[in-house]
Amino acid sequence: MKEVEECIEEMLIRLDEFCGMTDMIRSDTSKLLEEMIPLIKAKVSEMNNVYTKVDKLEAFVKMAGHHVSFLEEQILQAEKAHAGFPSSVQKLLGSVAFPLFKKTPAAQHNYNLPELYRTEDYFPIKYIGSKYQSH
Repeated sequence: MKEVEECIEEMLIRLDEFCGMTDMIRSDTSKLLEEMIPLIKAKVSEMNNVYTKVDKLEAFVKMAGHHVSFLEEQILQAEKAHAGFPSSVQKLLGSVAFPLFKKTPAAQHNYNLPELYRTEDYFPIKYIGSKYQSH
């Protein structure tokens, strides 16, 4: 009978230790829920703002890339259109006093720059005068 009582006593001690551990886990869980979850939510909100800014910057870079490609294509077309004489030969012939080789106003083409984006529309005026302003 004494052995059974000792075994029961040891089991009660172990049960008490187990209950103490579960209480400690519950209190740690409560602490996490009360203190850490709001901090994590604040960081998630902050990161969502960063992700939004990154998405806007990616869209801006993509749009600027399209404009650069468009202008590059126009430059290539202009170079092809005016590639009849090398520029050094045109300068040499243009400097000669012969009217035959002089450029005529009819040969000049006016170029109108297409409407492109305005950087100020994407980067607010508050950055002017700051360290981000290019000189």
